[in-house]
Amino acid sequence: MTTPQKTWGIIGGGIMGMTLALRLAQKGDRVTILESAPKLGGLTSAIDMDGIKWDRFYHVILLSDLNTRRIIKEIGLESELKWVETKTGFYSGGKLYSMSNIFEFLKFPPINLFDKLRLGLTIIAASLIKDLKRMEAIPVEKWLVKWSGKKVFQKIWLPLLKSKLGDHYKITSASFIWTTIQRMYAARKTGLKKEMFGYVTGGYEKINSAFEEKLRSEGVAIILNVPVKQVVIDPSGRMKVATLSSEEYIFEEVISTLPSDISVKIVSALSVEEIERHNSIRYLGVICPSILLSRPVSKYYVTNITDSWPPFTGIIEMTALVDTRELGNRSLVYLPKYIEPGNELFNQKDDEIREYFLGALFKMYPDLSESDIISWNVSSARRVFAIPTLNYSAKLPSVTTSLKGYYIINSAQIINGTLNVNETVQVAETKLKEILRDEK
Repeated sequence: MTTPQKTWGIIGGGIMGMTLALRLAQKGDRVTILESAPKLGGLTSAIDMDGIKWDRFYHVILLSDLNTRRIIKEIGLESELKWVETKTGFYSGGKLYSMSNIFEFLKFPPINLFDKLRLGLTIIAASLIKDLKRMEAIPVEKWLVKWSGKKVFQKIWLPLLKSKLGDHYKITSASFIWTTIQRMYAARKTGLKKEMFGYVTGGYEKINSAFEEKLRSEGVAIILNVPVKQVVIDPSGRMKVATLSSEEYIFEEVISTLPSDISVKIVSALSVEEIERHNSIRYLGVICPSILLSRPVSKYYVTNITDSWPPFTGIIEMTALVDTRELGNRSLVYLPKYIEPGNELFNQKDDEIREYFLGALFKMYPDLSESDIISWNVSSARRVFAIPTLNYSAKLPSVTTSLKGYYIINSAQIINGTLNVNETVQVAETKLKEILRDEK
């Protein structure tokens, strides 16, 4: 006897929503994605810069990103996946250093040999630890000072933490640095320990298009430009999803992939306790200028910055990874800055942000000038990743809610990794299995 089809509504058409829709459709259910934007993709969607289409936020695929690689294979793009050896730079004390191998690390002038050994031991220790709960219970500052010492913490770790978390590093657990090191350590080949990063030709624009085609072939309905206003139970006991444009859709089950505070805001029938738990999740957003240049800035895919004055977290030079022919023989650079959702920078005009960010970039690289800039764009998102506060996983609300048939699965459910596409796919698949198991 076959199991009757269920109807599912997925709110949000990013990688999370697309993965959920694919797995539900593959088990024979009827699925509809409701996406507020004109295209699927969410944080992986693309921008057009002087005729060049590429990701609006920077993304990279690691050799260890098995979930992402599986999806890429399923949607028929495995042959388009390219692997490249990349280099890492460090900007410290107003100078740029290469930090792409052990020899360059040992020559790194800002810290002495003893401190370098402690820094190296810190990274090795984090790569070997397997107990997430243990790391969640320790403040990140306390753990790093213990392993690296106060000098290395002040000189290296603190600037990096503040660039990514601001003063929120004070409430962040050691799981943050653990997950970051775990992922990057896994990206290196055994033996030579070279950084091997990957991308699909055409970027995530191509991945999202192929993903959409795959979903449609599996019978998934995709409705774009429909911001959701409210989810309620209709008189028949089914879920009614109302949009800002007054359309209404009826489903048996609904999954919201929106940030936690928004996911509870659109539903009035949840308990006070679970609303408070979702609202207590602290998000950071990002302002991410992308610049198309006539020439490269450096040879490094990522340049970490330990000086406090530049406004951006680091410099991501995509052309150090991607074939320049994909970008019209130009150089594409991202200058991300992570900030709170309410930060006034989100309200500033593009020309003000441009002056703020480019002034710092030109100071770091005096040979660069306005004449090198072909195109400028600012992408932003107020809620990008949840801050892993102390004992985060114990405080995290369930994906199942008190409103029967309504579920919340989003990036806040990532507890053993950093926010990236690979972890997003894993959370979608893992949490969906929990829901389906509980329904039996």
